[in-house]
Order: sequence, then structure tokens, then C-alpha cells
Amino acid sequence: MSLARLLTRLVALSGTGLVVACGARATPALPVIPLPVAPPAQVSVPAVTPPAAPLVDPTTALVEASEKLFARGQAELSLGHLTAARGLFDRSVDMLLDAPQGARVEPRLRVQLERLVSRISALEILALREGDGFTQARTEPAVIDQLLEAATLALPEPTRETQAAVAADLASTEHDLPIDNNDRVQSFVELFQGNLRDFMQESLARSSKYLPMVQEIFRSEGIPLDLAYLAIVESGYKTNALSRASARGVWQFMPATGAEYGLDQTWFLDERSDPEKATRAAAQYLKSLNRMFDGDWNLAMASYNAGPGRLQRAVNKSKINDYWKLTETSKFLPKETRNYVPMIMAAVLIAKNPQAYGFDAVPVSPLVFDRVTVPDALDLRTVAEWTGATIEEIRALNPELRRTTTPIGSHDLKVPLGMAPVVEAKLATADPSLFARFSYYPAKAGDNLAAIARRFKITRTDLAAANRLRTTSKLKAGQKLLIPLVVTSALASRPAVATAAAGVASAVTYRVKPGDTLFGIARQFDTTVDDIRKWNSLTSTKLAVGDRLTIHRN
Repeated sequence: MSLARLLTRLVALSGTGLVVACGARATPALPVIPLPVAPPAQVSVPAVTPPAAPLVDPTTALVEASEKLFARGQAELSLGHLTAARGLFDRSVDMLLDAPQGARVEPRLRVQLERLVSRISALEILALREGDGFTQARTEPAVIDQLLEAATLALPEPTRETQAAVAADLASTEHDLPIDNNDRVQSFVELFQGNLRDFMQESLARSSKYLPMVQEIFRSEGIPLDLAYLAIVESGYKTNALSRASARGVWQFMPATGAEYGLDQTWFLDERSDPEKATRAAAQYLKSLNRMFDGDWNLAMASYNAGPGRLQRAVNKSKINDYWKLTETSKFLPKETRNYVPMIMAAVLIAKNPQAYGFDAVPVSPLVFDRVTVPDALDLRTVAEWTGATIEEIRALNPELRRTTTPIGSHDLKVPLGMAPVVEAKLATADPSLFARFSYYPAKAGDNLAAIARRFKITRTDLAAANRLRTTSKLKAGQKLLIPLVVTSALASRPAVATAAAGVASAVTYRVKPGDTLFGIARQFDTTVDDIRKWNSLTSTKLAVGDRLTIHRN
């Protein structure tokens, strides 16, 4: 094909002119002849119909909705929010009863209703056993018991690094309590850095909440601020610490000493666990011990552990009034007291300069709260619900309360910061039935505490404590005794569940446990002994462990 003809074909195909390189002779542009193009074929595309949405089974949806409400109720109950839990449980039952084809007609809804009522009833029984307002608050073993046990073992030899750290620390850190630099103090620094490291770090973290308050009180009482760290050795700053010897709280007051310094101890509360009141008492007690031992803080601290009488006898017998010399031998004081003061000094060193000993610095984070005067016995779970806190948070603010209920009569309650107006507004409009109601029993001629305690299935100790009596106290005819039992249960007054139970779950089976009596079981299920005997054809009140009893709950 000739070059001219080839160019003509290319131009026709491309529809554009061709530029010839420089130096070539220009060729006249040829006319572009459009090629005929067939119109696009019309293609018919059928419309796409979206898939039909799956049909929702209304019964399944209702079951799932009731389960979600029940689960939310359980979550609220775990926080101690009884009213919210009760409302959610009622709604979970109501929606099954009120549906057009509800539980009375639809078999699957009836099965769901039975399951709900059974589980809610089980939660009520659990609440009765564990949360009746008179449930005693939990305690923890006191640190002092564990520390002194550890101190009876061979103490570690201080390393050169520890010796150097202590020397440098004492040279650069001010102390208002005399701190000695000797092998015994250094050994406890070594122990706290080693086997007791976790204990020390956790204690430092807990102390950060209370140190500002403690040091303010110590300053006002005129005693060394460094004594604030004595509580690390006594309790690790645990407000609910209880020793084997019945010492209690951050400062581990014995009952008699606590009472001597104005700490109230009743069946409802124990102010030895009140951080502020116990700290004031501890400051006054330490100040009196210091005066007793002529201003010697080492002897004062030793007497805090051994007791002032015992330490004074040791000083008198040995004719030695220097702590370090007095404790060189085991003749005069037990090993726990001989280790007590160097242990405190080691705790002071670490607490004031933790990073020098390899511990994390803990920022001071003071405990903050509001105070509200509660006019009468009130369940702490109600307060938790009003404030949006958990029951554990309310208990942590009020560790002096031994029960889940405030004492009978007026009581100053601590609530989360900013919540005082909310609680006061709730109290102002509260129905009288909101407050706990208690049982009272007028003693009859010949009654004694042991017999009355057996009658109500409580301990003689609790009965005596609730009435500020000794367990051996004699009773007078007509003497009114508080029976430590809350009249109403934690999840009582649930009309929706009661209605459902009447039609669906009229009875439960109860297995007899050790210590059970018919009277106790009847009280637990809010029924009578005669009814239980009738339902189970019992000819006597004797029970055997493992027996199964039918209890009609309505």
C-alpha cells in the first residue's frame, strides 16, 4: 500500500489531522468521511424486586424483650438499686401478661412467664438472705497480724544499696519523728522492698485518700505528722480491718480503748472504722502515751502495740527507758513489739520518698463527699439508687456502718460529692414506709435472752448487741427488746410478679439445710409453720437435712 493511501486510512479512522514532522513537506488535509454507526439496540432489563423482609415472630420478639428487661433488672440489683430492679422485673412480667395473645393463651409466653417468675422469686430469696438491711458488713484480716508474723521470721540483711538509699534519704528528707538509721530499720526497708513489696505499694495507694485529713488532725492535736504512716503498719489503711484480737479500723483500736476515746460501738455502727473519728481518737491516744513516757516517741509507739501497762512494767523491771536498748534482748518485751518501731520507721521512710526505694509515687487524692442527716433507719441501697452510685461506693464512704441500714434515729450519712441536694429532696418527699421498720418484743416474766434469741432464730450476741445489753443481762417483765429483723423483704411489694405467681408458679420446693427450723423457713417465705405442716402433711416440727418441702408462695 502506498504511503499516501496509508495516511488517508489513518486520518479517516482517527478523525484528526496528522502533523508531519519538521522538515517534511505539508500534505493538504483530507476531508474526514464519517462512518455510519448503527443506533444502540434497546435492551429490556427486568426490574429487580428486593427480597422480602423476614417475618418477625411476635412471640419470639416478646420473649426477647422480656429477657432484656429482666437482664437490666439483674444489673440494677447487682448495684444495689432495688427500686429500679423491682420496676424492671415488673415490666418484664407485665409485658407477657398484657400482650393480646399473652401468657394466659400462648404456650411459649406461658413458659417464659414461669421462668421469669421462678428466677425473680429466687432473687428475692437471695436478697432476703444477703441483703435484709441487717446484713453485717464484711471485714478483712488486719495487716498487723500478718506483718508481725512475717517479722518473727529471719529478717533479710540490708544490701549496700539499701543502706546507701536510707543514708541519702535521711540526709535530704525532713522528718518530724526521730528516724534511726540502724540495721533493724534497714532490714525492714529491705523486707518492704522484697517479699512485702505489693503490700507496701497497695497501702501507699490507699493512704493517699486519707493522708490530708489525717495530717490536718495530727497538726491540730500537736503530734508529729510522720505518725500518719503508723497506720500503714497497723491496717494498711483498710477501714474494715479486724484483727484476731478484735482491734478494728485504720488505727486498730481495741473495744475498750475505742470506748475510752469516745468511739461509739453498737450493733448498727462501729466508729473505730470511721476514718475521721478514729483518727482524732488515735491522735489523742498517741499524745497521752507520749506524755506517759516523758516525751519519748519510740516508747509511745511501742506502747501503742504492747499496751501502756505492759511497756511500763518492762521499763520498771529493766530500769531501761531507751527503746533500742530495751529491745536488744527478749527478756522484757515480745518479738512483735521489738520489731514494731523499726517497722514503722521503715514505713515512714518509704512512704515519704517512695521513688528512692523503687516504689511508684502515688499522687494524693483526698476522699471527697457530702454529708446528709438521715432522720431514721434507711437502707443504703435506696441511697445508692438516689445518687446513681453502687451500694459498695456508699458503704466505702460510710465504713463505720455495720449494717446495710443506718441506725435507728438521726444519723449523718456521707454521700457522693454534689449529691446532698438530691438526697435531701428525696428525703423531704419520702413516704414513711420507705424507712426500715423493726420488730419489738415485750419480755415476759421468766424470759431470758437465750430463749428469745432461739424463738426468733437469731444469736444471743446479736440480740444483746442490738439492745446494748450484755449476753448475761437479766430481763424485766415488759422490757421492750428490739428484734434485729427487718419486717419487709428487700424485693417485697411486687404486684406484677405476685399476680403472675398466683396463676403460674404457686409453689416452690425448698431443701432443708443444717440449722433450719420450721419457724425460720416460715419467716423466710412469709408464711406460717401451720401452713408448711399442712402443705407437707407433717405430723411434727422435726426436720431432717435434705428434706424437701413444698412452699406455696401465695
